[in-house]
Amino acid sequence: MKYLFSFFLLTLLLHANEAQAIIKKLEKNLRGDYMYSTMSMIVTSKRGKRTVKIESWSKGNDKSFIKILYPKKDKGITFLKIDNQMWQYIPKIERTIKIPPSMMLQSWMGSDFTNDDMVKESSLEEDYHAKLLSKKGNSATIQLLPKEDAAVVWGKIIVDVDLKNAVPVKETFYDDMMKKVRVMTFSKIEQHGSHRIPMVMELKPLDASKKKNSTKIIFEKVNFDAKIDPSYFTKQALKRYSR
Repeated sequence: MKYLFSFFLLTLLLHANEAQAIIKKLEKNLRGDYMYSTMSMIVTSKRGKRTVKIESWSKGNDKSFIKILYPKKDKGITFLKIDNQMWQYIPKIERTIKIPPSMMLQSWMGSDFTNDDMVKESSLEEDYHAKLLSKKGNSATIQLLPKEDAAVVWGKIIVDVDLKNAVPVKETFYDDMMKKVRVMTFSKIEQHGSHRIPMVMELKPLDASKKKNSTKIIFEKVNFDAKIDPSYFTKQALKRYSR
């Protein structure tokens, strides 16, 4: 019985190590040291559809700068994220606002993403314990449970992974009561430098009051080899690059 128990523990450990290795490979593939991109965000709700065009610069997982290009009424709005802090510059009133913790779960630019999504961009490898639920051929399903000290919103994430391309296919998010809250799907895999990434991602909330809601992000340009000026990741950049 003791040997059977030891074998069971070893099997669990090997599965955990394999799951962690898959998540590590996935995150390394999706994130470069630097990344420049342009994208369209299509927001659908019961009020109709709207498109937001975005330009983005990022350094690893800690720093990012976002500029709104379209629609005209939002053109020039900028966002800066440094670690877990976020600022917004609104050119119409020439004012920089720090996003307070009380606003972190509010909608970002009218989409199904929240300010928290934009700021946290938590590392699945660092913030979650990974467990391999299933693996067959080039597909795997991994359960992620938050580490005790991780400042994350989700109680659980289930990730379906394309092992061949090291990309997620679907992510299902649960709240801290283990209720399924939203689903994000990924498609149109393309090679960009040494990275293979999904060029389309779609987020759908599962709340009954948001049945018609979805937010689709379509990447148009992606460059992992761009050398990004460090000045983009300063508070002065909010106004300077708003123009």
